[in-house]
Amino acid sequence: MPNFTDVTEFTLLGLTCRQELQVLFFVVFLAVYMITLLGNIGMIILISISPQLQSPMYFFLSHLSFVDVCFSSNVTPKMLENLLSETKTISYVGCLVQCYFFIAVVHVEVYILAVMAFDRYMAVCNPLLYGSKMSRTVCVRLISVPYVYGFSVSLICTLWTYGLYFCGNFEINHFYCADPPLIKIACGGVHIKEITMIVIAGINFTYSLSVVLISYTLIVVAVLRMRSADGRRKAFSTCGSHLTAVSMFYGTLIFMYLRRPTEESVEQGKMVAVFYTTVIPMLNPMIYSLRNKDVKEAVNKAITKTYVRQ
Repeated sequence: MPNFTDVTEFTLLGLTCRQELQVLFFVVFLAVYMITLLGNIGMIILISISPQLQSPMYFFLSHLSFVDVCFSSNVTPKMLENLLSETKTISYVGCLVQCYFFIAVVHVEVYILAVMAFDRYMAVCNPLLYGSKMSRTVCVRLISVPYVYGFSVSLICTLWTYGLYFCGNFEINHFYCADPPLIKIACGGVHIKEITMIVIAGINFTYSLSVVLISYTLIVVAVLRMRSADGRRKAFSTCGSHLTAVSMFYGTLIFMYLRRPTEESVEQGKMVAVFYTTVIPMLNPMIYSLRNKDVKEAVNKAITKTYVRQ
């Protein structure tokens, strides 16, 4: 029988063991984190104060920005602390809490992306019924489901993580507490956790991605039937930003969580994790603002009002 050991803390090996790179990484990721906060919080404030952005699409976008702030804030502050710290440790309870919020926020975000795809389907394919079908009450209900479901599923997944046993190796080959590297160093409870992680990730990614793909298939069919070239261009423009965000987020997560944890996959996943925990939350506000005429106009009006008041 394995000699199980009580765990009080883990050591996060981080992105690199080279001391000269850690200060550089600290500066880079601090800048990325600040841009992420400014971009997403700025998007939330802009949507809340701009009359022209009071539509279901921007209501869902404000929640996507909120989730991106939570996503990045769950991982980046601890990573920044460890880059300048000698110990680079995280408590066992802190590790479980980080796992819980990470899994919850991932599930919330994938289903918000699915809800946003459904919203675009309703706007393009049923424009006459869009106002009544996507009322404020319906939008609140649609956005509530990802939060309730995501945090509920995460509780179950974290309990399975709590069921892992360790035999003395407490070094996590990652910059935050993630399931694949934890499974890799565990010596008990591994099989059920590994199976449930792949099954739950597979079911949720497949279901939410199916909603996105079906919605956009119907959108493409409807757009190609449009006689107006300007209408087709506008429809593809509003949908293009969302498709870009979906492609980046799903691609990196599927690469991370739909593979059996091995030494090679954990090392590769660590590099990919940098992208979806820090870079994507920073890019999302840019993707939706730079390609969106309404957001640009709202920004210009907000800046103009600020200068007039001064």
